Amino acid sequence: MNDNMCSKFLLVRNLLPDEFENNGDYQINDKNFFSEYYDNNNGRNDELEKINGGCLYLFKNMFGDSYSFKEYTNNNIKVVEYIIIWLSYMLSLKSNGKINNLKDFYNQYIKNAEKYTNHISGVESHYRSYKDLIDKNNYLLNMDMSIISKFYESFILLCEMNTKLYANVSNCEEYLGKAQKFVKKYDELNEKYYDFNDKYSIIKGNSYNQLLSTLSNDYNNLKNRCKYYKYINYPSLPTYSRRSIIRNALIPFILVVTAICLRIAYKYSLFGFREKFQKQHLKRKIKKIIKKMNY
Repeated sequence: MNDNMCSKFLLVRNLLPDEFENNGDYQINDKNFFSEYYDNNNGRNDELEKINGGCLYLFKNMFGDSYSFKEYTNNNIKVVEYIIIWLSYMLSLKSNGKINNLKDFYNQYIKNAEKYTNHISGVESHYRSYKDLIDKNNYLLNMDMSIISKFYESFILLCEMNTKLYANVSNCEEYLGKAQKFVKKYDELNEKYYDFNDKYSIIKGNSYNQLLSTLSNDYNNLKNRCKYYKYINYPSLPTYSRRSIIRNALIPFILVVTAICLRIAYKYSLFGFREKFQKQHLKRKIKKIIKKMNY
């Protein structure tokens, strides 16, 4: 993440606000700005076309050529995650009968759309088209759109800090409050969506850990920048969720208790067996004595 990338996201946010007008519609502040990216005359939902236009704008300005890829993303295709976070949030603002998840949007607006599938020269070692970029991160499409959208506020906070702090590092102290707010939001996301099992999974990328990791890395880069230049310590992010720590502490305890219970049960079973054996042995002796007395 850098200030160039964030400036594009914040520009889209300004031109295509992440909230509705009173009439429940998206209001584009500069229609000419998005005119080349969306089409109102294709018979599809106008609101979705506006969102699609914003999505195409972000892809073009960050991945449209080798210069953009270097200048706006630092040659990092992980920026796709941020575009998907933005897209998920915008789609979640208003329910639509045709688009219920990211896969639906992908199938209707991306999969066969020329603007997404056109070949991009000079970056073939990384990707061939916008669609190819999305396909390389297809695990995002299988996630719950309503959950991914919850990462949006943390992402915007991080972008606002990056834009200001990269422009002037002396703003570090001024943005300490935003850093604390980001850490609080991140902690909430981490508690709800961190998947401890994914850490040990052979197949990675099947959880929200990827998004948490990307946010964490970009925040720590910002944190280290302020610490290095201004000696200001921003709060640290949690390494693990408290749920996983508690679970890890409980598992050995449960195993020990289970082992003790099994051992006790085993001893009692042996005691019961011996007691039964002794009773049977005593009965046989009594029968023998009675038999001898009868003779």
